Order: sequence, then structure tokens, then C-alpha cells
Amino acid sequence: MSDTDTVTDDAPAPEPKRTLSITVDGRPHEAQPGQWVIEACEDAGTYVPRFCYHPRMPSVGMCRQCLVEVDGPRGPALVVSCMTPVAEGQVVHTETPTVKRAQEGVLEFLLANHPLDCPVCDKGGECPLQDQAFSHGPGESRYVEEKRHFEKPIPISDLVFLDRERCILCDRCTRFADEVAGDKLIHFTSRGNDTQVNTFPDEPFASYFSGNTVQICPVGELTSKPYRFKARPWDLAQTESTCTTCSVGCRTIVQSSRDELLRYQGVDIDPVNWGWLCDRGRFNFEAVNSDRRVAAPMVRTADGLVETTWNSALAAAVQLIEESLQAGGPSSIAVLGGARGTNEDAFAWAQLARDVIGTANIDAQMADGLPLGVLGLPRATIDDVAAATTIVLLGPDLKEELPVLYLRVRDAAEHHRTRILEIAPKASGLTRYAWKSSVHEPGAQTSAVQSALADPEIAEQLAKGPVVVIAGRANLAESADATVQALQALLAAVPGATVLPAYRRGNVVGALQLGMRPAAGGLDAQAIVQAAADGKIECLVLLGADPLADVPDADLARRAIAGARRIIAVDTFLNDSSSRADVVLAAAAYGEKSGTTTNLEGRVSTVSKKVTARGTSRPDWMIATELAQLLGADLGHASVDDVTAAIADAVPAYAGVTEATLRTARDGVLAGAPDGLPALDAPTAAMPERISYDFRLVVSRKLYDRAVGTANSPSLADLAPGFAAYVNPLDLERASVVAGSEVRLSSARAGIVVTIQPDPTVLRGTVWVPFNQPGG
Repeated sequence: MSDTDTVTDDAPAPEPKRTLSITVDGRPHEAQPGQWVIEACEDAGTYVPRFCYHPRMPSVGMCRQCLVEVDGPRGPALVVSCMTPVAEGQVVHTETPTVKRAQEGVLEFLLANHPLDCPVCDKGGECPLQDQAFSHGPGESRYVEEKRHFEKPIPISDLVFLDRERCILCDRCTRFADEVAGDKLIHFTSRGNDTQVNTFPDEPFASYFSGNTVQICPVGELTSKPYRFKARPWDLAQTESTCTTCSVGCRTIVQSSRDELLRYQGVDIDPVNWGWLCDRGRFNFEAVNSDRRVAAPMVRTADGLVETTWNSALAAAVQLIEESLQAGGPSSIAVLGGARGTNEDAFAWAQLARDVIGTANIDAQMADGLPLGVLGLPRATIDDVAAATTIVLLGPDLKEELPVLYLRVRDAAEHHRTRILEIAPKASGLTRYAWKSSVHEPGAQTSAVQSALADPEIAEQLAKGPVVVIAGRANLAESADATVQALQALLAAVPGATVLPAYRRGNVVGALQLGMRPAAGGLDAQAIVQAAADGKIECLVLLGADPLADVPDADLARRAIAGARRIIAVDTFLNDSSSRADVVLAAAAYGEKSGTTTNLEGRVSTVSKKVTARGTSRPDWMIATELAQLLGADLGHASVDDVTAAIADAVPAYAGVTEATLRTARDGVLAGAPDGLPALDAPTAAMPERISYDFRLVVSRKLYDRAVGTANSPSLADLAPGFAAYVNPLDLERASVVAGSEVRLSSARAGIVVTIQPDPTVLRGTVWVPFNQPGG
């Protein structure tokens, strides 16, 4: 071989280094590119004190408590670790005398005006300022002058109190309100020593997410009305659970004292809620503690509903079922509801209804949901939504119906260059973040989709990358067929798109997947209600369902409750429908039973028991099991774990959802694709004619309404806006109607008298009526 010959090395080239080598207090550590020093130190096992830094918000370096030393060309220098990015070869010191003196100095300044009222402060015992004053503070204060004083506390909303004397100006609450929630309702005011957090005059902190500012506040400046002065942290026992207020399935910590629920806190999990909760989900635990709870089973006598023993109530329920079977057979019995409970509740009741009673008339939806075929479409997760190039909103106002999903979508649009294409009959909370928004006339959803697809710019955007469609019922005044037609048109044009169904009720996906859906030849919710109204239902079983409040067609629901010959209700409260039942079986509420729940993306998470069930109330699965026994069948369930295991054995989509996997998967387990679902199909619906009417109707939900959890939580009960109709101000002017006056709205089927209000977000020629409001 000559000196000029070369040898070819076939070995693969080493992969480029994907981490940055740094040193933290003398220990080597591999940090991730893009991390702040404070994050790398935490990954290395070193805690750096902080007040303003929060992992889910951009850093601002306000408090300076996170000072550390970093070696530089001229020696070690103090840097703000939450604003300093990691770099290759960086040497970080967190415990040098210089660092300690700096942190002591920052704390001394922060405590100069702090009232030090820890004995009467709700934050005492879990206060970062208190903890760091002990661990990193000077130990004594040299400040002897008079401290500043403010009026305290002041209510800045129906749920939150503000104590400005305690504020350390960390900017967490104002940044959350602005950057995360998009509600610029709380700000810094004044200057210098008078700087304070406050709201504008006559503009309360009316955010759906205000409770998050209380949770992330590092001092006791913000406190919540439901928890204020109720307990100390060391008095609380807690467990992790999953919120079932809506179908997002936010992870929570449930806290109690003396066998009473006192507080919910958000848990940060990447796939779902990032630690955030909406105020309805955070504070509706008050309903569980309500004195209006159904604490024992009840049967109807000549004196109305009266409490009785479980033996008597179960026997009475079985008698009603047997009488109905004799009078009309299994097809004369129908079961509505089941989305309020756990997966175990739904599975046991589906077994009872299908296998024991023999009825196919079962539906967990309340005629306001989506066809079953939607669950069979290519499924998107919440993370898929956040990572999509384009999100198509073909459904309800997420801020009103699925608030934490709204936060995730908003974050994607604001910070990750995701483009939102909104197609809806009314402007929503996401309209201002949408790349393009098409607000269409009610009944024109499909044509609006077709028009959007014909736009070359939109077609180009939809071809760029992953597309996720969030599909749901934007207008309850229309049937679900309109949504299905629009969705089919969109999926035909974008075949690679995935779908996230915008179901509203907490465990509706789990209930439907586990059998609470019409069997072959069975009636769905709309048909069940119609059959009951026609006198064809011998026995109507309501599982946490209130047709009089939940079914969009209120007149049909009234006739259905009147037309059902026998009614059995399984519920936590006497509502408009269950108060008309012949037998009421007292059900355990959230926090009083264990099990699992499935969110809108198919993620199965645990629900934990924290307090004793009220009175003699029982979990729904246990009630179903006992009714089956009295009807001569054995479901084989002696405990909730037995039901969970039976689900894994019987339902292929849940084969991987076992007690063992749930115990190790804090983020939950994604269930497989369900089988046995009907094809997604809908009859072609023509655009309805106006005839002689001036307006078209839009009916949708607000976050706060007459729902049981809201109406029976004192802190939330008065937040519902009340029953009214909203029109564009120009339509009011055209009709010469004064805002706030009462008008009569008439259609071909009915008419109502309602207060009319202006709303510039309502399309001209339409009337928007929020659904299920007090006074409606």
C-alpha cells in the first residue's frame, strides 16, 4: 500500500451530542438545550429558591430570589437562573457565600413590607415565602419603620379575595391571567413603593380560571372564598383523582378534613391539564357537602317521596321493573344517563340493562351529544391538538364547555404557531385567536365548510401538516345531523385529519364505550324521550340524568316525564326529573367512590374516594349489582376492583387498563379503539326556510348554568348569567326594542317570553339563547 492510499472506514459516524455538559455545585450534569439554569439545577437534584418562576409560564426574572453564580471569563458572577440559558461547559454554584448573601438580601427586602401575619393567613404551612424565609432568609430584620398598609381583604370577584399587604410583586397572577387565560383583568397599578396588584374599578376578576391564581400565588395575597379560613394544610388528608365536571379529565388533588371535602388543586400532567383547572371544576366540591343531598333511598307514597331502607327501596324498584316487563316486555324499559358516574358504574348498569333486563334502549347522552360513529373516527389526543399545524373548530365554544381544552388550544395558537380555522354559528372565546373565523347562519354549517374548503389559502394551509378537527354541537337548536354532514365534508377533503370529539359530560366517552349506548334495534336518547312522551315506555330509569334540564327540547322532555308510567332515579340530588320518580336510589357522589373515568380523547384515569358517602348512599355499580341479584342474576362484582378487572376482560379496548397499569401511570392509560360502533351516517338536511320569521335561533351552553354541581355549590350558584336572549345591537335598533325589555320569541312549535339583551358577537339575523339557565 502506498503512502497516498487511504483506508475507508465503514463504521457509522457517531451521533451528534444532544445534551449540554454543565457542572452544578461540582457535580457533572447533562442539560437539555433551551433549558434555563434553574430547570437544569432542578433536574440535577439541586433546588434553587424562587417566587416568580413557574414552569408553565415564560420567565420574567421579577423576584431575583433565584440568583446563582456562574463562572465566566472574569470569575464567578451572580445571574438570574430563571433567565439564564444553559451553555456547554457552564459551571454553576448555588451555595456559595455570595449566593447566600444575595438570597438573604432579596428576602429581607421582600419581608420589609410584608405583614408577617402567618397565624391568620390561609397560606401558612404551605407558603414558599414562609419556607424560604426559614431556609434562605437572614433570620432577623433590620427594618424598623412603619410598613405600608392597604384595605384588606377586598373581594375582586365572587370567588377570590385580595390582600395587597402580602403581595411580593412576583407577577405570577397577572401573567397567568394575561398569558395563560387571556383574561387581562388583574394588573399592577401605581408606581414605586405604592405598586400593587388590583383590578380596574367596576371590572371584577371575572375569569373562569381565577382559582389557578390562588393556587400558584407564592404568598397569601390571593385566597379563595370556598376555602378561606376552613383548615390548615397539616389538617388536610389528600389523594389524587380526576375531575369529572366535563370530559377533559383534568388531574386533581382532592383534599379533605374531618371527612368533608375542602379543596381541589390542579395536578400538572403533560397530556391533559398542565396543572390548571377551571373554577367550576375547582369549586363545585361544595355540592358534595350540601345538606340537600339525597342521603337515603326514597319511595313514593301517598305523602310523596319518603326515605326508606335499602331493602325496601330495592324491592320497590324490582317490582316496578317486573311489572313493566309483564306489561310491555324488555323493549318498554329504557335507561337514560350514566355519564355522571365511573366506568365501573356504567359497565355494571349496562350489564343489568342489556343482560338481565334485556332492553336495548340505553343511552348515556341526552339528545345533545354526537352520533356513536364519531367515536370510530381516527382519534386525536389533546397533545395532538396542541401540536397540530391546523386546528379546525367545528363545534361549541370551548371556553364555555371545555375550559381547560380551551387553554391548551389557546396556548398552541399563541405560542406554537398553530393556526385555528373556526366555523361556527356564533363567535367564541377562541375567535380572537383564530387565523380565520367563519361565523355562519344557523343551518348553514355544511355550506360554510364547503366554502372554506374552496378557498385556495385555506386549502394550502390544510395541506401543510397535521390537521385536527374538534367536532361537537355548536348549536343545540339543530340536530346532530348538521354537525355530522359538515364533519364528513371536511374529512373527505382532508383524509389525513384526526378528530377530537367535543363531548361535554364527564364520563360520556367511557359510558358509551362500556355499553351505555343503544344495542341493536334499540332507541337512542332522542327516541327514548319521544317514546316516553308517546306513552310507549313502561319504566324509565334515570342514571344521574335530568331530562327536564338536559334535553334541548324542553316541551318534549316534560311530556316524556309525564308519559313514562314508572320512573326509577339513581341520583345524588332531587332534581326536576328525579323528584317525579316512583323510587329514588341514593348514589354516592364524586369523592365518595373509587373507580376510573375516560376523557374525550379516550384516556382512562383513576377516580379516588376521599370521604365517606353521605348517609347510606351507595356507588352506582353496587346498586346495579344488588338489583341484578334481586332479579335472579349474578353480575359477579363484590368490589370496584372486580368491576375494573371485568372491564379489562370483557372489553378489548380496555384490555390494557388494569389496576396494575393504572397504579403506575399517573397520566392515565389511552384505551384502544372501540369496536361494534355503527358507521357514521346522517341524512341530508336541507337549509331550513325562513318562512315569515325574522331570526334564526342559536342555543348553546355557558360554563355556569343550572347543573346540579353548580346550583348546589354556594360559591358558584349565583354565577350563572340567567335566562335571556341575545341579539346584535343593530337588530335591536332595527326592531326598536330597548335592551333589558321583555319580548316574545315565537316559532312554529312554541313561544317564550324572555328578556332581550344586546351582544355584538351575535350574527345579525340570529338570536342566541344560552341553554339550561336559571329562570329558563
